Amino acid sequence: MLGELKHFLVLLVFGNIENLILAAQGVAASVNPIGLACLSLCAVVCWFLIGTFGTRFAMKYARYINFIGGFAIFVLGVQAMLGALPGMLAFF
Repeated sequence: MLGELKHFLVLLVFGNIENLILAAQGVAASVNPIGLACLSLCAVVCWFLIGTFGTRFAMKYARYINFIGGFAIFVLGVQAMLGALPGMLAFF
């Protein structure tokens, strides 16, 4: 099973980093931490189930999934940085 997940390792690492960024944005936006934790846990469980049961089906599409997932992570990261830019410019 570890060999099957090797193709998605980069996406898993950067997806977890993006999850931390989104959680930090939620905290900065003063979102209810209990609600944020529950929604994050639900998302993680859903992705775990999809990854567990969908890995064999998705193997032939691994290159496309990695590209789309990586692009989505990149777009969300740029969006997070652009959202933080006004606060950063306030220091100058």
